[in-house]
Amino acid sequence: MAKKILPYMASFLAIFFIIPFLSIQVAGEEVTFETNSKALYMVDLNTQEVVYQKNASQQLEPASCTKIMTYIVAAEHISDLEGTKITVSDYIEPTLTGTGSSMAGVITGEELTALQLLNLMMVPSGNDASLVLAEYVGGLETGATGDEAVKNFVQMMNDKAAELGLSNTHFNNPHGLHDNEHYTTASDLYQITKYALTLPHFSDITSQTYYTLPATNKSAKSRTVYTTNKMISENTADNPYYYQYAKGIKTGSHDQAGYCLVSSAIYDGYTYICVALGAPSVDANGKEIEERGEMIDSKNLYRWAFTTLEQKDILKSTDTVAEVKIDYVWNQDRLLLSPEKDFSTILPSDVDPSSVMMTTNLPEKVEAPVKKGDVIGTATLSYANQELTTINLVAAESMEKSQLLQIGSVMKDIFSSLWFIIIASIIGVLLIVYITLTLLYKSKKKKMRKVKKYRKM
Repeated sequence: MAKKILPYMASFLAIFFIIPFLSIQVAGEEVTFETNSKALYMVDLNTQEVVYQKNASQQLEPASCTKIMTYIVAAEHISDLEGTKITVSDYIEPTLTGTGSSMAGVITGEELTALQLLNLMMVPSGNDASLVLAEYVGGLETGATGDEAVKNFVQMMNDKAAELGLSNTHFNNPHGLHDNEHYTTASDLYQITKYALTLPHFSDITSQTYYTLPATNKSAKSRTVYTTNKMISENTADNPYYYQYAKGIKTGSHDQAGYCLVSSAIYDGYTYICVALGAPSVDANGKEIEERGEMIDSKNLYRWAFTTLEQKDILKSTDTVAEVKIDYVWNQDRLLLSPEKDFSTILPSDVDPSSVMMTTNLPEKVEAPVKKGDVIGTATLSYANQELTTINLVAAESMEKSQLLQIGSVMKDIFSSLWFIIIASIIGVLLIVYITLTLLYKSKKKKMRKVKKYRKM
């Protein structure tokens, strides 16, 4: 199974580190089916576009989907997951007794590796395994145990949420049991999951349908636990939720949170992650609702996306898409512009890429010199009155400056400026006055000579 999952993990890592996240939704396309979940958030990982969202910023309890963050904190604070052995303390069992917790069946005094505990936490959603990890990691620096250690661990969870920029997320426990101060959003939980997928073993563990724990110091026999995710349980009898293209990731449920699910699906070169929160789990009378609305929603959204949506190339960095006036260049007065990078987006399959509209924001002109690749302006792309993205427009070629043209332009500007005209006019007036006064003076002087000559006669 590990060999099958490795390419999957590699694709996630490449996508997350190379492609920036775009918070946009597929334009001009709506789902035609009803959804059950209070909040939904679905992202195409090839383009990092949000293809569907519903109440994505609403604060909701994530139930056991909390364990994705628990995994992150534990994995980042235990350097050797396979070699680190942790003993189950006598704090675990009494703490969870009577809580209605899902359990992995760890035994007080049992020695388990951190990696084994991560498997027991994520596959059968063991609250006991999550509490063992929380107590251990929370006491690493201080030596604390029990409630104090778990409190330290929860603070680490919230610190990590803050580090990831998740202002709408707050944890009060490591397992997801009901707490009014324990919440996240569909979009925040996506960010948490995206980060977790970059960590060792996460995708392998969360894609398993079962996990077999070898014999331990407290159990002579191996124990097998099974996934709570019916979307990947092919062999489950009468399972309407199975989806052959689904992968992991984590389920969650309790009466207050409803049914929750973070999953992914891969088909025909497309990979999606879907977060579903708050599908009804109990009716108005408190009776359990057996229908798993979060899995129905996720399955329907995957089918819709794979059959209706298509990634389309909109712009290539080699395209010439605009031009702008340029000064001080011999025999050329226009600079050609290209997109800074290629741009692809998810659109309905029947939409032609030419239907995407482009609005440019450019200066009236630029001055040479200009180097190829210099950012000159921007272009905003939109479809069906929805903005898709804004991309930089760059110079498609380099252009050198002509000093002679610049000098000529400067002289032209000087001669045509208002101040030059005013000064030249003043000088002109003064010159006229001077010439006039000079002529008058010469005329007067000439007359004086004639008078003197007449007197002498």
